[in-house]
Order: sequence, then structure tokens, then C-alpha cells
Amino acid sequence: MDSFFASVEQRDHPELRGKPIAVGGDSERGVVATASYEARKFGVHSAMAMTKAKALCKDLIVVHGNYHIYKEVSRQMHEIFHEYTDLVEPISLDEAFLDVTENKPGIELAVDIAREIKQKIHERLQLTASAGVSYNKLLAKIASDWRKPNGLTTIHPDRALEFIGQLRVEKIWGVGPKTADSMHRMGIFTGADLRKMSQERLTQAFGKMGKLFYQFARGIDERPITVNYERKSVGCERTFEKDISSKSALTIELYHTVVELERRLAKSDFKGTTLTLKLKYENFEQHTHSLTSNRILRTKDDILPLAKQLLAGATLDSHYIRLMGLSVSNPARHESQQWIQLELEFQPWD
Repeated sequence: MDSFFASVEQRDHPELRGKPIAVGGDSERGVVATASYEARKFGVHSAMAMTKAKALCKDLIVVHGNYHIYKEVSRQMHEIFHEYTDLVEPISLDEAFLDVTENKPGIELAVDIAREIKQKIHERLQLTASAGVSYNKLLAKIASDWRKPNGLTTIHPDRALEFIGQLRVEKIWGVGPKTADSMHRMGIFTGADLRKMSQERLTQAFGKMGKLFYQFARGIDERPITVNYERKSVGCERTFEKDISSKSALTIELYHTVVELERRLAKSDFKGTTLTLKLKYENFEQHTHSLTSNRILRTKDDILPLAKQLLAGATLDSHYIRLMGLSVSNPARHESQQWIQLELEFQPWD
């Protein structure tokens, strides 16, 4: 979908149409979730601090947003997808992969299916969507972003290598800012540069992802559509209005975070056995601390003692904390009422 949250707000509130808006928190620590295309002209984009966004665009309208409405629109969008195929893999609320090799209406060309889906989304939801058509996930994803908003791009197998060769490496799936910087230092700026690198060299530099980068540079992506999605974790985060260094204040915030986590676990009916504490320091460095037991972590009484133990094991001396998060992962197959020795794990957040 195109600027999903912002587009839904402009659809439902005519007074916002044609104006620069950002969906997110309007506070000193607020972050842009989605920006309308009118706001993007000023350089506003998702994950940007709201204070910076407002500095770039003086007339920016900040909308808190409504997740429940976005979720319902997403459900309606998926109903349209399933009119064509049941091989649908959600990526996020507003994005999904579809395998239409064999489709319900029996349409021969995938590009014609993409046109129909775009048309139905516009007619039924009054929203625009961009679509990418190709023979694997990698190229379909790149194609879907190519002509936003309201775009439709097809990458034919005969043109795939040429297309990838001209891409900036930042456009290749899995290449984030840190990886891109590392590639640039290696002299890799385009897909063609990446293709010149041996698999051994890329694996040495990027581990398991190196093999994928080697394949992506050659238009190879063998990942299938995953239909049966299993939730891996449930979590929540709190960004503080001001950085906190007091352990007592952090303990209070920890309590509120546990209460919110308990609510989300109940809502999703998720049962996990690993608890992870995430802390972001004033310099934006992030660390996680985890522990695992064989007891289901479901209620405040289950989680709070373990969360306090994790906080006690964190490095807090002379550090100010700007964000705290808690999550439960490691889905449980069988419930047990027995406790085992806890394992405390520490690793830097990448």
C-alpha cells in the first residue's frame, strides 16, 4: 500500500487530503510511523524523530492514528487477495507476497491479476496500492517499490540481471545502512559490483547473509511463500519523555511495561518461555538481556520477578535510559508447572 497509515487518515478525514501529515507520536520523543507523500516532499520519512520532521515541514500535521482501523483495512485488503489465491504471505499490515502461478480466476498473466487487485483496492477501500510482478520474492519486492505511489512494475526473467546490475545495493533486500557502509568500503555500490564478489568473500564479510547476497546479485531467490505464519514473539516498548538514570524510576517504568505486555499476551493468546529486556541508552546504543524457563510466561506475577532480575543484571551505572522494551518469545509447545535453572544471556543489539 502507498503511505498506508497516512492514506487511511486522509481517506477518513477529508480535511487532511492534500496536506502534509505524519502519523505518530507528537512529543519530544515521538517518531514518524508513516508520512503522506505531501510530507515526503520535505524530506519527512518513517522512523524519523517527530521533532526533526516538524522542523523540516513547518506545516506538518501530526496524527496519532488508529491501529484498529488500519488492522480492519488490512483485513479487507487480504479478502481481495484471497479472491485470487490462498498462497498469501503477509509481510506487514499493508504488504504481502502472493503466488498466482495457479490462481482462482484462471488469469494467464500475473500483471493482469495485479491490475485487477489494484483496481479493487481503489474501488472498495478508496486507497491506492503499488504492485511488483516477477518470478521470485526479491524481485517482486524491489518492483513493488519502484514506481510508488500507485505503481505497477514487472521484472521479466530476461531482464532481471540487467535490472539488478543497475540497482544501488541499498535497494537489495537485507542490505541495511550498516551493511551498505561495509559494502561501500569493499567497493560495492551497485548490484553489478556485488556480482563481481565471490561467495567466499561475501560469506567472510557478512556470514550467512553473504550467501544470500551472492544469490540475490544473480537474481536467485528460492524462498517459498510461507502461508502458515506462526507468531514468534509478543512485545512492547516505552520511549521515555526524558532519559532516566534512577533505578527506582526505571523499576516503576518496568512495572508499567510488564502490565502492557501482560495485556498483549492475553490478547494474542501467546504462550512463550523466554523473556527479553531491551534497553536503549542516551547515545542510542541498544542492549538486550534474556532468560528462559520452562514455565509459561503469561501473567504479571509470572513476568515481573524475572523482569526485575534482568534489570538488575543490566549495566545502569552512569547510563541514562531513553527506551525500555519487554518481549516474550520461544513459543511453548507444552505447559509445565516446574521451574528449571534459569539461563541468563547478554548480547548487544545489532
